Amino acid sequence: MPHSTMLMGTMPPTEVYPSERVIVLVSCVLSFLGSSLLVFTHALWPELRTRPRQLLLYLSLADLLSAASYFYGVLQDFNRTSWDCVLQGALSTFSNASSFFWTMAIASYLYITIVRGTPTGTGLLCFFHVMSWGVPFAITVAAVALKKIGYDASNVSVGWCWVNLQAADRVLWMLLTGKLWELLAYVILPVLYILIKKHINRAHAALSEYRPILARAPAFQPRTSIADKKLILIPLIFIFLRIWSTIRFILTLCSSPAVQNPVLVVLHGIGNTFQGGANCIMFVLCTRVIRTRLLSSLCCGHYGGLRQSLQRLERGYQDAEPPMNTQAEQTEAEFAST
Repeated sequence: MPHSTMLMGTMPPTEVYPSERVIVLVSCVLSFLGSSLLVFTHALWPELRTRPRQLLLYLSLADLLSAASYFYGVLQDFNRTSWDCVLQGALSTFSNASSFFWTMAIASYLYITIVRGTPTGTGLLCFFHVMSWGVPFAITVAAVALKKIGYDASNVSVGWCWVNLQAADRVLWMLLTGKLWELLAYVILPVLYILIKKHINRAHAALSEYRPILARAPAFQPRTSIADKKLILIPLIFIFLRIWSTIRFILTLCSSPAVQNPVLVVLHGIGNTFQGGANCIMFVLCTRVIRTRLLSSLCCGHYGGLRQSLQRLERGYQDAEPPMNTQAEQTEAEFAST
């Protein structure tokens, strides 16, 4: 990747080797397929369209666009600012920032309904749409209009275009177009999910003596156990995927040669592009109701017993818990099966 201009002090461009590009391209494809599967399951089974899963749909749409734009950027392996570099950078900036906002919107919704017990309606959903689509769109339009999107020498990316490192106020725009929301998510997500987890544990501890049926349902994993695992995994997976991008961002600001470490480059590439794949694993492949329905649809008549298993599973979920009288209990149940 020849380029004579030294960016960010004396730091040369980071060379992305063909093997590294292949790995990141595969990650983009898997993320695209995973996000597509989430959208497909939402469209296929209307009865499973809970509010948490509806929010997950919007996150998946953002991840779809993100994976596609990153794929093009890595495939092109830009070495200068061009019209398609700016277009790809704008699309990935918008979709990546939108993904951050929808991720935090899901956590906020669960906190509001489960912990605060506040009824939610279309007003909150409209607010999420304005914040998660509107704010990233406004930032992206401003960045493009002010010519801040361009070639970044792969020091803060892995082949794709983002903020032009020759811009005098590049740090400000790196923060506005992604890093600020990424850093906020590192704090907000763990705090909200810890509060939700503590609330669920306290509520079920207080009600355990009135719900002995849970102890007599070994055939089905209790909702609280499923919810607990997801509440722990969601922020951990998000941080694990995104932290490599943050590390390279800091190293670039410090003009450290470690930013070009091949392992760090690959981890950054996978972390930025695999969010859709990670969501698919957690919310499709690791969600029993969705997984069983999917297997039943794929296998059709060859495994007729899967349909009966699905029906028994859904009846078991209904029988394993007493009727839910509050929105908090309903949201908790929806989250466990999301």
